Amino acid sequence: MRAAVILLAVLALAGCEKMMRNMYDQPRYKPMRESPLFPDGTSARSPVPGTVPAASGNLAGPSSGRLGADQAQLEARLEKAQSQPLPVTMQLLHRGQERFNIYCAPCHSPVGDGDGMVVRRGFPAPPSYHIDRLRKAPDRHFYDVMTNGYGVMRPYSDRVPPEDRWAIVAYIRALQLSQYARAEDAK
Repeated sequence: MRAAVILLAVLALAGCEKMMRNMYDQPRYKPMRESPLFPDGTSARSPVPGTVPAASGNLAGPSSGRLGADQAQLEARLEKAQSQPLPVTMQLLHRGQERFNIYCAPCHSPVGDGDGMVVRRGFPAPPSYHIDRLRKAPDRHFYDVMTNGYGVMRPYSDRVPPEDRWAIVAYIRALQLSQYARAEDAK
């Protein structure tokens, strides 16, 4: 009797899996193709009369919420820059600090010594920004590492726009200066 109940339960569960699989693999229609779904024979509805199509792409203009021509030119200029292309202001440093704390500090630590919380939990430690090699590295090195990744660091070009990457570079330079400031520089 007990074996029959177990067999029945196994068969019922197997049927549930098949029904769930059917839910994932539903038939679909390509837009504007033939279909018996609607009386006019198409698989999609026509736009409501009076609908205005929205522009798309880099040259869409700021009114659409997308990049305009000026923004696209700025991004192209920032991508080609070899050294800090933005004027280093307190606003840029604050933006860089904010972005650094979001994207970089978990591994590099808030002071840039490579002892962030992720590292403390077992992830490989990145180099400190305060070693000679990185203090002497050109600005473009940090920008390229953020853009393309390096070692176990993933690329951040899909998450951090060029302006913010350069702001982070400015903030890294400020961190480096803060660790090696001389007393006469504070006057």
